Amino acid sequence: MEKNKILIIDDESDFIDSIKGILEARGYKTESANDGDEGLKKAKVFKPDLILLDVMMTRKTEGFDVSRKIPKDEALKSIPVILVTGIREKLNLPFGFEPDKTWLPVKAILEKTVKPDQLLAEIEKYI
Repeated sequence: MEKNKILIIDDESDFIDSIKGILEARGYKTESANDGDEGLKKAKVFKPDLILLDVMMTRKTEGFDVSRKIPKDEALKSIPVILVTGIREKLNLPFGFEPDKTWLPVKAILEKTVKPDQLLAEIEKYI
């Protein structure tokens, strides 16, 4: 059986390394990208079963922008996206975000620092 593939788009190398370790220990094949543009290019080649996406990378809203590009791309539109972000804490926002069809077309939103069990449970819902 082919392993499920997960693409991690995040600019924090420590976060990528720890998530890769968790996922690969569970048998997932992983790839990573450090920003949204690289992530979109890698997604077309790697063809992941799921994308873990950060929000604040080279631009504060980069992950939001990427999450809206994925459903518009024929090659990527069927890939579920889970947002993993620390934006609420970093910007001290008094509100959270909810997935919706147009502004934030993702399956789930997890706050950093996400617990491994919570992350794996969310991934398994969509793979």
